[in-house]
Amino acid sequence: MLYEEERKQKIADYVQMNGRASVQQLAQHFQVSESTVRRDLRDLEEEQFLRRTHGGAVALQNDNIEPPFVEKEDRFQQQKLAIARAAAKLIQEGDTILLDSGTTTYHLAKLLKGFQQLTVVTNSVMVAQELASQKNIELMLTGGTLRPETLAMVGPLAERAIESLHVDKAFIATNGIDPGIGLSTPNMIEAAVKNRMVHSAKQVILLADHSKYGRVSFARVAPLSDIDHCIIDDGISVEAVNTIEATGVNVILAPNGGDSL
Repeated sequence: MLYEEERKQKIADYVQMNGRASVQQLAQHFQVSESTVRRDLRDLEEEQFLRRTHGGAVALQNDNIEPPFVEKEDRFQQQKLAIARAAAKLIQEGDTILLDSGTTTYHLAKLLKGFQQLTVVTNSVMVAQELASQKNIELMLTGGTLRPETLAMVGPLAERAIESLHVDKAFIATNGIDPGIGLSTPNMIEAAVKNRMVHSAKQVILLADHSKYGRVSFARVAPLSDIDHCIIDDGISVEAVNTIEATGVNVILAPNGGDSL
């Protein structure tokens, strides 16, 4: 039996993959009542994940493709390294920090080995592997269900673990930054985990290369007003920086000195 959020994610994925689906099709496929499907479709439409039609729903067109972790790691590598270095400067000895799953947060994890005392909470398999042997770091894993695309632990177990914590700083990754929509990512269940991270920290720091600006992905994570700092490479335009700062976010530019890969 699927949890409600898992069912909604799978319904949204089904509609996105097939372009459209009827209430009857969805009820039969997921073995739930048609009234449950109608309620889920109503909620998904309100959150702008699909559009309801008479007797069913159709997909919205947006940036929903999630490349594998290893593929994303090669993109804008110099920029991500610069962003990670700028992020490390915000960390102090003794801090408790949340590291989201992402290629830029993975680069940040590598820089944490120079600290003498840190507590790191993460849902990233790659971050956990990188820090597992560091005696100076108290490493905590959220648990949850593994998403092969991002190597992130997600789902109710991860969400409950994060909700039980209050950390000094959370470093969040995203697939899209839009002034109106806020932060977004292709997977709704992963978006829910990121949202819990945003609300479990005294300071929330977004790590993103400039290619993420102006993009809207499938699932909304949080509005920009929930973010304290956005560390982004200097490939972003002055106009975009001003737009982000107008939402109350402090933008930190990370000069990279390199070209995108």
